Amino acid sequence: MLARLKVFTWSDGFHAFSVATTSRPKALEAWGVGQDLFKAGLAHELEAGPDHDAAMEKPGQVVQRSEAIDVGQIAPAKPKSKAPDNANAQLIKTLKAELDALDQDHADAIHKIDDQIQALESRRAALDKDHDAQRKTLREKLSEARAR
Repeated sequence: MLARLKVFTWSDGFHAFSVATTSRPKALEAWGVGQDLFKAGLAHELEAGPDHDAAMEKPGQVVQRSEAIDVGQIAPAKPKSKAPDNANAQLIKTLKAELDALDQDHADAIHKIDDQIQALESRRAALDKDHDAQRKTLREKLSEARAR
């Protein structure tokens, strides 16, 4: 029984290379590459389309299609206006002020939290110091009781 032909394709950005063959290793061999383009995510199986049809017409042969862009067919970009109109300028000013206020509110809230964290760390240090002192006293009393 003959193995079913599959179409594999990859692109270098300028050309698309497609081949109809039975396996990925045979596709890599047909393309003449030593790197596993499938593992790198650069090549994949093609199920349909003009490249698929062209490759199926010539099994085992690499079909190459140009992906070049015809610069003459690209529409020129519209120039951007240099200065915003009056209403837009006011909107920009208002939004910038809101953004600055938001950033300041955030900074104030973070500063407040940092102060609370510092206070809690100081309280914890005092509790640890007190605990250590009480523990030392009780251990000394325990040692004296055992020595009797």
